[in-house]
Amino acid sequence: MSARPEVRTRPRARLRLSVAGLTVSAALAALVQPAQATGTPTPPDKALRKQLDDLVRTAGGPPGAIALLRRGDRTTVYRAGVADTTTGRPPQATDHMRIASVAKAFSGAVALRLVDRHKLDLDDTIGERLPYLPVAWHQVTLRQLLNHTSGLPDYSRAPAFIAILQQDPRHHFDSRRLLDFIADKDLDFAPGSRYAYSNSDNIAVALMAEAATGRPYERLLDRLVYRPLDLRQTSLPQGYRMPRPYLHGYDVTPPAPPEDISELIGASGVWASGGIVSTPKDLNRFIRAWAGGPDYLSKETRRQQRTFIPGAASEPAGPGVNSAGLAIFRYRTRCGTVYGHTGNTPGYTQFAAATADGERSLTFSITTQTSKTVKPELLAKVRAVQEDFVCALLKH
Repeated sequence: MSARPEVRTRPRARLRLSVAGLTVSAALAALVQPAQATGTPTPPDKALRKQLDDLVRTAGGPPGAIALLRRGDRTTVYRAGVADTTTGRPPQATDHMRIASVAKAFSGAVALRLVDRHKLDLDDTIGERLPYLPVAWHQVTLRQLLNHTSGLPDYSRAPAFIAILQQDPRHHFDSRRLLDFIADKDLDFAPGSRYAYSNSDNIAVALMAEAATGRPYERLLDRLVYRPLDLRQTSLPQGYRMPRPYLHGYDVTPPAPPEDISELIGASGVWASGGIVSTPKDLNRFIRAWAGGPDYLSKETRRQQRTFIPGAASEPAGPGVNSAGLAIFRYRTRCGTVYGHTGNTPGYTQFAAATADGERSLTFSITTQTSKTVKPELLAKVRAVQEDFVCALLKH
């Protein structure tokens, strides 16, 4: 479905974008597989596919869903629904998509790779690396930015920032000036005293990486993340256009038909905190290295990465019991533990995780937004399905 005039004028979509965005067709029915006969045990593979089918059938649920489970060198793809409600094309592992706050794991990867190269230190402060930022923030450390204990106010909640997006969702921000929206604010709490998820944190992380190296963040991503991991379909755009082909993202508010909002919002306003576009295939490759790849981080840096704050959840919360590390979260499920990140943005909800050794990985993507404030009932269902996929991933 191409963008229609109502994308810009429908108040419902505009309001959701301003607050939360930074926080069955015949073709679809043809892709939905029939349920197993009553009394017949459902094979694990078919059970997982049925759960995805149920998600796309849910009122207010996503038009499309795709999950990749990789064990060693073997990848299994599960999909339901459509990538595009206009064409009926099914989701593919090579479709581009907005990964939302999973981009925070990428800025964390840049920072910790620089720590391993002695270009940054986890105890470096904003005052040392970014002295032009407010003096009240100067004692905040890189470590506190990465585990969301910095106390920095969230720029994406600033009234002036929201007003600009309400006026023009495709507004081109100067990504390196996003913290200007909160420059007159003190910290919300003393650094290190508590946990509070903030989009501001990873903007500051990227700026510290630039200050330490003299290189643009985009170039650091290429040098430290994309090229070493052979991520050929991952990028950090500034505009609103999506690379083709892509997994279309939708606002789904019954009884209205799904509204394509894939290109409603520009990426410059989220940048290092949520602007990356990737594919399920690339994202799966990344999370294996970030969560447990033996050669990606040194043992000491990996140990620091996995120093967790119990009960601190990603946004939206992932399956099981969540705890926060350095740009990574631990998800303790009924079947075992995985490490990764989640994200949500208009049109997309993401979950990517892997085992501690990086040998098993999962990416789980749906094409509508859900969070603790946007469709919380759907999020509860999504988390339950994600946990079943984790159990399948960890099964011997």
